[in-house]
Amino acid sequence: MTLCVALCLPVAAWAQDRPTTPSPNVESVPAALAPTHGQAPTAIAAAGAQRLSLRQAIELALTHNPDLAAATLEVDANEGVRQQAGAYPNPEIAYLQEDTQRATRTTTLQLNQPIELGGKRTARLAAAERGYDIATEDLAARRLALRAAVTTGYFDTLAAQERVRVADEALELAGRATRAATLRVKAGKVAPIEETKAQVAQAGVQVEANQARSELRGAQARLAALLGQGQPQALVLDGNLDALPTYPTLEEMQGQVENAPALRRARLEIERRMALTGLEKARRIPDLIVSLGAKREEALGRNQAIVGVSIPLPLFDRNQGNLLEALKREDKAREELRFAQLQVFADAVQARERLESARMQAGALAAQVLPGAQSAYEAAVKGFELGKFSFLEALDAQRTLLEARVQALRAMAEAHRARAELDRILGSGDAEPIASAPATR
Repeated sequence: MTLCVALCLPVAAWAQDRPTTPSPNVESVPAALAPTHGQAPTAIAAAGAQRLSLRQAIELALTHNPDLAAATLEVDANEGVRQQAGAYPNPEIAYLQEDTQRATRTTTLQLNQPIELGGKRTARLAAAERGYDIATEDLAARRLALRAAVTTGYFDTLAAQERVRVADEALELAGRATRAATLRVKAGKVAPIEETKAQVAQAGVQVEANQARSELRGAQARLAALLGQGQPQALVLDGNLDALPTYPTLEEMQGQVENAPALRRARLEIERRMALTGLEKARRIPDLIVSLGAKREEALGRNQAIVGVSIPLPLFDRNQGNLLEALKREDKAREELRFAQLQVFADAVQARERLESARMQAGALAAQVLPGAQSAYEAAVKGFELGKFSFLEALDAQRTLLEARVQALRAMAEAHRARAELDRILGSGDAEPIASAPATR
């Protein structure tokens, strides 16, 4: 009877409520699927630690992530390129002395000013502007990628926390079952083999619990690295794994694909390459050098004004090689845009299918697998009590129920991962929820 009491104890309270942070594109799963979100495992729930919502986690990452800071500095560097592109050529001052004898020497002081022809400065500025725009677009893409990575890491950690809790409950239940089997063996009600089976089952559950804790530590470390935090075990997440994200229709997604970050960048790259082609065309036109100065003829005893104009003759070097390179790279950028259009749509469809599949799996688990596993477990416990089932059959039913719950956790985590990837590809979602990287302009 003691064993029956142990097996009949609740395996998990999957309907317990906790504070949630609702967000767009999410809806709650059925109550039968919702896992317990009670007190986090003691390994991570440090006393007095502040609970962290997904929105707060994204804010921390946008503020402290080193990779995003590097992308911001790249934008600042391109601001320098843009400033340099607008600079005019420096003048040149020259001094020339002919002969060393005072009576016959000639001294010349001359100022040379290059004058760019063919619109070189305008073309340089256009290319630098497009380079700055690309760096800015890269920064926005990094923000989206960081948001997706934080969202994935956040829900992976939540799922790992829940798996640890489920494993702890299974371990506690297995220990009670082992102690009950020991008492029944001592009372002579069952054979000693039943005690051995219980001990083997408990060892297996212990291995799974250790693996769950190891996965939790890894998930915490990955999330802490994204947030720029040094103590991953101090993170106490205050999220809602149950609220599954929704997915757009194919028509809605097709409209969003055209404005995807990868395509915006590819179009900017074409514009930059066109500007660079214009610059190489302008460089085919030689620059003019205007010279002004004075010449002192000691033999004549007077100064002479000097006015000169020089221009290279484009006989051998007409910049034809650089122009050909620029034209081919412009064609390459157009082909890369065509490939990006196909790739972005394919990636978006794949992420959407992953999300839809995860939601269907979670729904099937809620509607069929979990209720069936729960009924089978209760029937096995009842049958063991009546002597119709063995202890091993009751333990198998318990394991099936726990595995179904772990499957539910994985399906929910996969749904959140797929939605985060879809938002990254399409550039949807709130890329700057509260704070962003420092302004660069």
